[in-house]
Amino acid sequence: MKTNTRFIKSVVAAAAKETTQMPWARGARRAAFIASRDVPQPVRKSA
Repeated sequence: MKTNTRFIKSVVAAAAKETTQMPWARGARRAAFIASRDVPQPVRKSA
């Protein structure tokens, strides 16, 4: 087996077992972020 093929196989295997959560991933965390973003801001009164 060539070194390049072995390297690619090891990279693909490492990517398959990676479980890092990204902030933009779908789920409860994203829904909570969108809900907090859509809350109307209080009206500011000027003097």
